[in-house]
Amino acid sequence: MLIKTMQVGFIGTNCYILTDETTMKSAVIDPGGDSNMILNYLESNKMECVAVMLTHGHMDHTMGVDNILRETGAPLYMHRLDWAPPKSRVMDYRYAPDAGVDCRFYDEGDVVEIGNLKVRVLHTPGHTPGGVTLVCENAMFSGDTLFRSSCGRVDLAGGDASTELASLKRLAELPGDYEVYPGHMDTTTLAIERVYNPYMVAALNGVTEF
Repeated sequence: MLIKTMQVGFIGTNCYILTDETTMKSAVIDPGGDSNMILNYLESNKMECVAVMLTHGHMDHTMGVDNILRETGAPLYMHRLDWAPPKSRVMDYRYAPDAGVDCRFYDEGDVVEIGNLKVRVLHTPGHTPGGVTLVCENAMFSGDTLFRSSCGRVDLAGGDASTELASLKRLAELPGDYEVYPGHMDTTTLAIERVYNPYMVAALNGVTEF
């Protein structure tokens, strides 16, 4: 398993390219801009994009989606609750793909195969209603649910503090440890966040609002 991190878009969102090194099939996770840079990386490394996967629908995670889909022919995976119909003029947490896009909705427990890799979907709302965390082997792509020592905002449209805390508690209670690849800021581990992330610690202690 190969993971490439690229900071893209107008606020440097973390886009991840997840690749099965045996087949060189890849998933692009949260292409929030700079689609040509992402496509050039795929081409120069002879990787085949077979999926674009969204952790949620905010603009800073989706601005590069349409071009990558056009150039690669890959399907788009996202949660239905963050989806809007094509040509919708939405300015909140929902993403409206181009008409004709092969958009596939995933939800809790679904598995997407990327070559020999299996990506498991956890529905982790709170930052947005359709927020998901993607888990592959020992890697967790947490989007804007979990950050290093922090968590996603809940004061924007679709956000909810109690739901966010429930999602953080759910992640904290997963067995074992994971490398955490968040939507912004640096990578971390779940073991570190269980101890030092004040929001996750609060969630584990039964706090339901912040």
